[in-house]
Amino acid sequence: MRYSANHKLETRERLLQSSAVSAKQSGFSTVGVDGLMKAIGLSGGAFYSHFSSKDELFAAIVERELGQSLCRLEGDQDLQKLDRCLRQYLSMAHVESAQNGCALPALGAEIARSDDSVRQLAQDWICRLQQNWALTLGSESLAWAVLSQCVGALVVARMLATPDVQRTVLKSSYDEIRKQIAEPRA
Repeated sequence: MRYSANHKLETRERLLQSSAVSAKQSGFSTVGVDGLMKAIGLSGGAFYSHFSSKDELFAAIVERELGQSLCRLEGDQDLQKLDRCLRQYLSMAHVESAQNGCALPALGAEIARSDDSVRQLAQDWICRLQQNWALTLGSESLAWAVLSQCVGALVVARMLATPDVQRTVLKSSYDEIRKQIAEPRA
């Protein structure tokens, strides 16, 4: 059976998409190559025509996911757009749907345990995001604080068992970030 010229690219994209969802939902280290390939209807052996190792796939997932986050948040931003982003990020929908959300809260610990090349890749994308927010906020340190507060609040909310307490964490974080953003900067 002959495949189209785009077949390999399409298969790679399906593998990246499926693996990213799986990684954000259950952790990347929990599923083997055979399981990742089975999820897209292929055999484990086909994996190596796309990636030389599972670590290479993880690096591609990190780059893809953080690149998508940057695309959603970059550009000419104003505080209203940033506020919409904060409301979406610090929402129960985001807490309840890790597989469709930001990679940082879901994969941060695995990125931290990865080799230097993956950590450097993540750092490059995170710094680009921080720089974009710094332009909007007019402060490098405030951009780091907002980014860290958002990721941390989501991690804490996901750790909690009770939706009411989760909502409290999210609302408190949102309110504090809004106060910081509203304060005049020297």
